Formats: sequence, C-alpha cells, structure tokens
Amino acid sequence: MKSLLHKLINDQSWAAQLEALATGAPASAPISISRPLAGTSADWLSLLPENAPFWYRARPQQGEFRLGIGHALHLGTAGSNRFAALDNAFQGLCQEWRHEGSAYAFAGFAFDPETHDGLPNALLAIPSILLTSINGLNSVTLTIPAARRDQARATWLELIAQPAIARPVRRLPERPETLAEQAWMARVRAALREIEKGTLDKLVLSRQRSIQASAPFSAATILRNLIDRQPDSLIYAHGQSEQTFLGASPERLLRLQNGAVEADALAGTAWAESPSLSDPKNRHEQSLVVDAIIDALAPLCQTRPQAGTPTEHPAGHLRHLRSRISARIKEQTTLFDLVRALHPTPAVGGFPGPAARHWLKQHGERRPSWYSGAFGLLDSHGEGEFSVALRSAQINGCIAEFHAGAGIVAGSDPRQELAETEAKLSTLLSAFAAPETPPLTGTLHD
Repeated sequence: MKSLLHKLINDQSWAAQLEALATGAPASAPISISRPLAGTSADWLSLLPENAPFWYRARPQQGEFRLGIGHALHLGTAGSNRFAALDNAFQGLCQEWRHEGSAYAFAGFAFDPETHDGLPNALLAIPSILLTSINGLNSVTLTIPAARRDQARATWLELIAQPAIARPVRRLPERPETLAEQAWMARVRAALREIEKGTLDKLVLSRQRSIQASAPFSAATILRNLIDRQPDSLIYAHGQSEQTFLGASPERLLRLQNGAVEADALAGTAWAESPSLSDPKNRHEQSLVVDAIIDALAPLCQTRPQAGTPTEHPAGHLRHLRSRISARIKEQTTLFDLVRALHPTPAVGGFPGPAARHWLKQHGERRPSWYSGAFGLLDSHGEGEFSVALRSAQINGCIAEFHAGAGIVAGSDPRQELAETEAKLSTLLSAFAAPETPPLTGTLHD
C-alpha cells in the first residue's frame, strides 16, 4: 500500500486540480484532493508514522478504518471557552475549505478544561494525508494550505517516508498495588457518604495503572490487538513519536448528521463474575444518564429528544446498558453547541453535573490526557461525531498508563466497584500482553 501511495503522490496529474482549487483562496485555506486506492480492505496500521503526528479511528465491525498523517492545519486551545474557540475555528475552516470529494478533520479534548497532561487540552486538526477504507473501498485525501501548494508533493512524501517499526517488547514485572486499591475504595466510601446526604445522586471515580516494558510500545501492534479483541468498539488513537493516546470506546457522545442528533446513554457494566445488567443499581445508574442527556439536549432541539429502549451493548468481554437518544436540532445549532451542552455526561462525571465536578475537584480526581474527554471525526460541512474517550492508555515510550472508572450510586459496594475497574482495565491490558503472556486481571485487596 505504501508503494501505491508513493506512486500516486509522485503522479503530477493532480497538480492542475490543486492549482484550480487554490485559485482565489485565502493563503491559510485548506485545499484537499481525493483519489481512490486499489486493494481490498485495509486497517492502515502498517503506515503509522515514526515521527509525524497521526490520528487513527476504526469501527472494525462496520468495516471502517481511517488514518490521518501529519497536520495540514491545527488549533490547540484550553480553558472555559475551549469549545467556543474550536467552534469558531471549525466554522472558519469549513467556509474556506476547498475540496473535491469527502474531507475530514479530527478533534479531541480532555475531561477538564484546564488539564495539561501530555496532549493539548483541546485540539482540532486537518490531516495532511487521510487514508480511508470503508467496506473494502480505499481512498486517500491529500491536504495542503493554499499558500504551501508548491511544497505539497515534498510534504506528503516526507510524511510517508518513515513508517513506525514494531519491535519486540517484554513487559517488566509490576509492583503490587494494595495501598492504591485501598485508597481508591476509601474514596468510594467517601463518595457514598456524600450521596447519602442527598446532595448527589452519582459520582464517577477513575483509577490509573501503569506498566513498563523493555522497549517502546508499538502503537500499531496494540491497535491491531484491540481491533481483534473489540471489533464492536470504536478504536481510536492520537500520537506523535513515542507518545500516543489510544483506546477502545463503547460510547458515542453524539453524532450530528443531516440536522439530526444522536447520543448514547451508556451506563451499567456486567462481566462474567458480576451481577446482571438488570440489577437495580445498573438500571438506576443508566436512567440517570438518560434523563440528564435528554435535559441537556432539549433546549437545542426542535422537540424534546426521545430515548430508545435500553439494550445490552457488548464491549470486549464487558456488557453495558445503552439507550440511543435522538432529535432534530434547531437552526443555527452547531456541532460544538451540542458538545458544550452534553460534556461531561453523568456517565463520566456524575449527577447533578456541577456538584459532581466540584466534589471530584475537591477530592483530587485526576483525568490524564483525553481520558473521559472525547475523540471526534468532523466533516467539511460542519457535522460529525464524537465518542467518549474511555478504556484508554497514554503511552510514553516504554511506559503506559491505563485509565478506567466506575459510577458510584446509592447501594454501590466498594469491592464490586473496584472489580469493575479491574474488568475495564483488563480490556486494554490484554492488548499490551505479549502473545505468550496471559492477560493481566489484577487482584482485589480489602
């Protein structure tokens, strides 16, 4: 596939079209051209770059795989107005964007507007090279700012010149986490005391866990393992050089398409050793999320959003309760208006939202990188989709830090909640295991 891409970039037949699209465009306007690529379905992981920034998004069960390499244009921001900044930037790009065929941008943001931990707090980027495979049909979209179109060929060739090399990795022994587990269960008990007071209905507490290896982890290898193990999840990644944020999320935050918005209300978790999803605790937790999402979206919609019947949604060896919520938006409502209204949902923060976020901040809740924020794909017409960045890991060379959380409501059992986080962590830890190494499941300590 690399040779086909190299040949296409070297073929100057696209140069005249690039020039025509750029005529009269502002210097910063993105100019995109698309071409089909021969071959069958591709996951593109062999083309992950060694040094350039990249974005990866796959829905394996739906036959969808996308890899963005390099940044033709990008914007990083933070703070309480971060969604407004991304909204303004995205609308401006959409107005200036010159393209033939489909064109897309990627975006991601952290749970908290002030987090600065390995990645920009919020980032929007148009990739220089976007490789797409949808149901076996492959294509490439090449993008360059209008002012740099004379450098397009050299820029694109440089970005594909050095694919990352997957080297053998041996995981090093881990230290026992007895004290960390006990401290986390103490936080669960503190959350339960607050819920008993009646000021909160739900709090979501997260855990972190780190592993080390004898050599830098290979993002391509881990993503391929996630594709094999969790084809029904969204597999996502953003990285540069040795640092990569990746994961497998079961939860869509929202999708805006043709003026219709859809959102997932996902809560409650079950696995082989856990209570059933029909357990009252799981049903109550999911109903809180449904009601909060409907209330948040209602002011932006023509009629009150409707929730479908809760169904079981698989995510690797886990299962969740999910209701799909849908409505038609009012005129002038933007994708980021919807994001601003929804994030964070009670599925990742708690309920009521402001009180839950205040409690989490006062009790030292840490959400590194984009964990429990979101990862998105946006089209050039101003619509798109964000998924909640769950079941994630931050890779920095030989070190990987994993993140998972649990929703605490009245009746939660601290040991069972710890077991839930272990089950969630194992969905990602297994993708880091060498073939001869069994997945790590963790140990419970009281």
